[in-house]
Amino acid sequence: MKITRLCLYVVSMLFISCSQAQETTLLDSKHSKDKKVLIVYLSRTKNTKAVAEIIHQNVGGKLIALEIQNPYPKNYQETVAQVSKENELGFLPPLKTKIDSIEQYDIVFVGFPTWGMQLPPPMKSFLSQYNLKGKTIIPFNTNAGYGIGNSFDKVKELSPESKVLEGFTIKGGIERDGILFVMEGEKRVEAERKVKEWLNKIGYHNGTND
Repeated sequence: MKITRLCLYVVSMLFISCSQAQETTLLDSKHSKDKKVLIVYLSRTKNTKAVAEIIHQNVGGKLIALEIQNPYPKNYQETVAQVSKENELGFLPPLKTKIDSIEQYDIVFVGFPTWGMQLPPPMKSFLSQYNLKGKTIIPFNTNAGYGIGNSFDKVKELSPESKVLEGFTIKGGIERDGILFVMEGEKRVEAERKVKEWLNKIGYHNGTND
């Protein structure tokens, strides 16, 4: 009897766990095409910009590049040192980009490269500055081949009252090695295919709502 109850308990907990995982994986509305969409992206070598444009082609909405008041140095090593210091101090660089009436958007895609295996400080500034309570946030990422680091977890941490869906990531350039923009030709075709597969996986039904 005890074993039966234990089995039932384990099965029920697994069911609850799967249900909760599903909630953070799928878009909760089958009418996603009726939702107002905002796509905000940070891009240094234009690879994340290219992915943002591909997403925009598939879902419509408003596309906005995230810029800071004092741009990072063009020199890669200087930027790495500055970003490392900002992360160490918890500094949030002031944004040049202003987004009017952010409350009108239901779904917010946030795109960024991986910097030092972390979420770039400007994206931390965006998520901290704007009230995204009750919105669905969908992260996307480009990286130099080392993955997302803790960036997606940080998005969730900075968006405690939002629903954060499964993110998208793809390898982009490797600025350290002088490999900058790569989202063209076959790589662009690959990115387009993978973005469509990801949108379908998270339950996003195509729409073009501007």
